[in-house]
Amino acid sequence: MEMDEEIKQWTARRRSALVMENIQGTTTGAEASRQYDLRPSEVEDWLDDAKRGMGSALKARPEDIREQYDRQLNELQEAYGEAMLELRARKKLESLLGKDDS
Repeated sequence: MEMDEEIKQWTARRRSALVMENIQGTTTGAEASRQYDLRPSEVEDWLDDAKRGMGSALKARPEDIREQYDRQLNELQEAYGEAMLELRARKKLESLLGKDDS
């Protein structure tokens, strides 16, 4: 993607193109901030976000992600089961005490 000199809105696609130019060595963060009239901190934030994203993408193996989802699912199922047991116990207690909802 070729960068336009007068960009009004920095979409994710345009930000990623700028980051790729930086990675490829065709521009620096300082040059990009001057060229596109951006704050240097803004460009550096985009570069930092990209580095973190790449790091996460390269760390995670599909089986690690699957294990994480399975673990979260198990925790949610346990919490749901506990909540249902508590709800049933409260209803039973209310019926024994004569505090029916009707």
